[in-house]
Amino acid sequence: MGLADIPRLPFEPAPLPRVDARTVAVSWAGHASWVVRIGGLTVLTDPVWSRRILGTPTRITPVGIAWSALPRVDAVVISHNHYDHLDAPTLRRLPRDTPVFVPAGLAGWVRRRRFAQVTELDWWEAAELSGVRFDFVPAHHWSKRTLTDTCRSLWGGWVLTAPDGQRVYFAGDTGYGHWFARIGERYPGIDLALLPIGAYDPRWWLSDVHCDPEEAVRAAQDLGARRMAPMHWATFVLSAEPVLEPLTRVRTAWEKAGLDREDLWDLPVGGSRVLDIAG
Repeated sequence: MGLADIPRLPFEPAPLPRVDARTVAVSWAGHASWVVRIGGLTVLTDPVWSRRILGTPTRITPVGIAWSALPRVDAVVISHNHYDHLDAPTLRRLPRDTPVFVPAGLAGWVRRRRFAQVTELDWWEAAELSGVRFDFVPAHHWSKRTLTDTCRSLWGGWVLTAPDGQRVYFAGDTGYGHWFARIGERYPGIDLALLPIGAYDPRWWLSDVHCDPEEAVRAAQDLGARRMAPMHWATFVLSAEPVLEPLTRVRTAWEKAGLDREDLWDLPVGGSRVLDIAG
C-alpha cells in the first residue's frame, strides 16, 4: 500500500469556540470524549486523553484537544467502566474536587481515587449542578473492568439540560432499541444527540451493544433530536469495519432518511460546533 492508498483520517484540531452562559457548544476530542459547554459549565464526557488504553491498539488519531487548552472543567460524566470510556490516567489530571457523575455501582471506584464530589445515579435519576440538570438514562451495553466485576456497575447515557431548556444527549456506548424513543418522550426537545456509529462489525457479535451507522440515524429520529453528532469511530480500532466506513454509511443513511444535511454534525477529531439558539 502506498501513501496515496492510506485513508485520510478526520483530524482537524482547532481552538475551542468562545462561549457564554447561554451558549451550547461541543468539541470532539475523539472516541466518546467531548468537551460540552452548556449553561455556563464545561463538562467532559468519558474523558480519554491517553495515547493507549489497556487491551487496545494505540489510537489512530491523536487527541483533538490539548489538555492545556481546556478551560476549567466543571464536571465529568461517565457512561460505563470499560477502559476506552473510563481512563484512570486522564482522571488523575483533574482536581479532586471536580464533580464526577457516574452510573450506579461505580462511585466507589472514583472515590478511591480521592474525588470528593461523586454522584452515582440509576436510570431515570437526576442531579443538578449550577442550574444544569444531569439525567442518567438507559442504554443497552454491559460493564467490566476486572475478571470479577462483570455487570457489577450500570451503564447508560446522559441528558444535560441547561437552565434555559437547551438539551444535549450523550449516548455513551449502546446498541439500538426502544430506549431511544422512551428517552425522547421523557426529554422532549433534544437539541443535539451525540451518538456512537463505530465498532459494529461483525454484527452477530456486536449488534446488541454497538449501533451501526444506520441504527444511529434511526436513534436520532426516535429521540426527536434536532441534530446528531457521530462519535465512537476514527480513534481506536475496536472491530472489523474499515476505519472510514462509519462516516460514509452515516452520511448515506442521513440522506436516505431525508434529513437536513446541516443537522448532521460529522465533526473531525478536534472539531467544534456551536448551537445556534435561534436554530
